[in-house]
Amino acid sequence: METIDHKTITINGINLHIAEKGEGPIVLLLHGFPELWYSWRHQILFLAAHGYRAVAPDLRGYGDTTGAPLNDPTKFTALHVVGDIVALIDSLGADKVFVVGHDWGAIIAWNLCLFRPDKVKALVSLSVHFIPRNPQRKPVDNFRLAYGDAHYICRFQEPGEIEGVFANIGTKQVITKFLTYRDPAPFYFPKDNSLGDADHHTPIVLPSWLTEEDIDYYLKKFEQTGFTGGINYYRCFDLNWELGAAWTDGKVNVPVKFVVGELDLVYNIPGVKDYIHNGGFKKDVPLLEEVVVIEGVAHFITQEIPDKVNQHIFDFLQKF
Repeated sequence: METIDHKTITINGINLHIAEKGEGPIVLLLHGFPELWYSWRHQILFLAAHGYRAVAPDLRGYGDTTGAPLNDPTKFTALHVVGDIVALIDSLGADKVFVVGHDWGAIIAWNLCLFRPDKVKALVSLSVHFIPRNPQRKPVDNFRLAYGDAHYICRFQEPGEIEGVFANIGTKQVITKFLTYRDPAPFYFPKDNSLGDADHHTPIVLPSWLTEEDIDYYLKKFEQTGFTGGINYYRCFDLNWELGAAWTDGKVNVPVKFVVGELDLVYNIPGVKDYIHNGGFKKDVPLLEEVVVIEGVAHFITQEIPDKVNQHIFDFLQKF
């Protein structure tokens, strides 16, 4: 890990922290929630050892990236974050890059491919498939209709509310609970402010792939920043929907490989498997080359099964 370089670049009024290593074609690695560049530690080392330049930013609102106004959720739309990524690509001196996105990083990557396909050689999307815009209904209404008010995305909407819940539970417990979540069922925050546990102070046993040292790194950074930056992405769901009207029915014209764990809660949302496997996905992403579902694996696949994920990324990038 000591061999990974860190630097900060100033773009779009924020100071974007990036971790990078290696020489060769650039692979941009975009993290999700509640994560950081650190979620890609295994991929950075692997890609650098295999002839690529791996670049993993802390996205706006996260980690050592500073300057985004946390108290203004409207500054965290897909247009803002894709804008950061385009500026990052330009600052790296590249015309086009490979992109790998996970969770919110995948959503940002899909939007990058929709808005600026000229910037992307190919995309590997992990955990979150392309989600076409439904002109009839806002996303948060969709979640509320499907799951009710206690669903985490609904609970995340009110500024400050869930931050208070998280403060009560404790940063370490929140991060550990998220990163070790393995249930294909939806994630709820009941109104009693628990994390769905009988006692949220009971220590969670870490899986073999997540060490105390890993948790401590996340803990240190989220204690510095709080969770608001990351949660603001969820608060932009409906605003993204409004701003994205021009891209209704837009196709993603970039070569894509999609990899998901069979136990991933996103993969198990009703209707998603049908969309992915029965033609909808391919219709919206004509250059979709491969869909890989990995048995017995949950949401945080870059960390749970790094060797398999590294190989899937490498095999796909080698085609270009």
